[in-house]
Order: sequence, then C-alpha cells, then structure tokens
Amino acid sequence: MSAPDWDSLPPLRDVIATHNLRAEKRFGQNFLLDGNITDKIARVAGDITDTTVFEIGPGPGGLTRSLLKAGAKKVIAIEIDPRAVAALKDLQDVAGDRLEIISADALKADLTALAPNTKRAIVANLPYNVATPLLINWLRQVREDENNFTSMTLMFQKEVADRITAKPSTKSYGRLSILCQWLCETRNCFMLPPSAFTPPPKINSGVVHFKPRPHTADMPHFETIGQITAAAFGQRRKMLRSSLSIHEQAMEKAGIDPTKRAENLDISQFLDIARHIST
Repeated sequence: MSAPDWDSLPPLRDVIATHNLRAEKRFGQNFLLDGNITDKIARVAGDITDTTVFEIGPGPGGLTRSLLKAGAKKVIAIEIDPRAVAALKDLQDVAGDRLEIISADALKADLTALAPNTKRAIVANLPYNVATPLLINWLRQVREDENNFTSMTLMFQKEVADRITAKPSTKSYGRLSILCQWLCETRNCFMLPPSAFTPPPKINSGVVHFKPRPHTADMPHFETIGQITAAAFGQRRKMLRSSLSIHEQAMEKAGIDPTKRAENLDISQFLDIARHIST
C-alpha cells in the first residue's frame, strides 16, 4: 500500500473557505492552522503508532493531519459541526481506514465503547465551552480503569490549565487540581498566545499532558472525592469545620485540623477524609 500523499491536501484556509467553516461561538471553535504547532502537540502525545487516538472538535483538520503524519494507528475524530464533518472528507480520502469521522456530541460519547480492545489516547484542541465537563467525564473513566486511556494531551484556556496543575495554598488550587492530580500525572507543556488561533480568542491557552496513575487498593470513589471537593471549595474562604461540617467525624478520624481552609489541604488529606467517609 502506497504512503498517503499529505501534500495533495489543500491548505487549511482553503478548506475553511470551501466549506464556509467560519468559527462558531456556539461550538467554542478556535482553529489551529499552523502545522508547526499541531505537530508539536502531536509530539507531546508521545509514541502513538500502536494507539487509537481520539480527537474532539477537529474543525478543518489541522491537528488531525499532524496526528496521522505522526503515525497514529488510527484517529477517531468526533465533531458536532456538520460543516467540519464535510470538510474532513478530503483528509479521509487520503488517510483511508486510519481516519474515522463520527458526527456526534462528544459529551455523550463513550470513547472506550467506540474503540474496544485497543490502546486509547485523547489528543485535542478542546472547544473551550465544554472542555471542563469533557475532562471530568474522562477522569471518571480513568478512575474506573487506569488503562482506559494511555494518556490525554489537551488544550485549555490557560486559566484552566493552571488550575489543573496547581499546588496547595495557591490561588489556582481547587477541585479540578485535586481530581486531575489524584488520578493522573499532569504536566503543563507549553502556552500559546491568542494569535496562534483563527479567530484569536481573548485569552492565552495551554497544553496539558495527563498520564493516568496506577490504581491503589484503597482508592475512594470518584463521586465521594467530587462531593467533598465541591463542598470544600464551594466555600473556599471558610474553615473546613463550616464547609465540611457534615463530614466532621471523617475529618477527625483523618487527623485534619478543622480550622484550616480547603486550599491548605493537599490531595492525600482529601483522600484520607474520603476513605473515612466510605468506611
């Protein structure tokens, strides 16, 4: 079988013009058209030659091209915008069976069911309006089985990227920091200015790499950690004896000072509270 002729593909700006693919705010679209940047994101994902890679919101297909050229075993592109689905057809003609396009809402898609019995990763310039709910869904699946995804390489608003990797006793540290770092090794890879996108957003963006951690025998339930952190950081300026008053006994058993605030507890302390709630 001959190698794909990537050079035969039209420039991404031509793809956008042909399919009237102007970015829609309702879809949270900000397109990456610079191949050097999309190639860099694909490299951050690591060796994907034996992996099925999910891409969410591919738009005109810039990152999709980079993932395929990087040797992804298969790319499954999930796109809610019918214009973008049509715009990817030329790329699918060149990529053949290595590219599958699914017209769907990624919030309702079960990625593990779409690609069973294979290594799975997620690499995406996420639509900003649904980025956090998507991440929470995938973290829940990581809690179910750390092998559901080998890695996730995701673009967020810089503010969200900072929250994901934040440390205790910092302004950005919160519920998302704990959920992400409990289940994954997280790394802020690089930042992109608004000018890297078409159209340019009003904020900077950041790429974060997630590598699921091995499970332990005493891991709390995802819902338990979610409820504790939501309550604690929902009133982050209050002492824990107020924000987590219904879990007073669990805090006492875990040896947690109730006069502290949520931002002063590290992840292991939240896990200790959760374990004592579960017992």
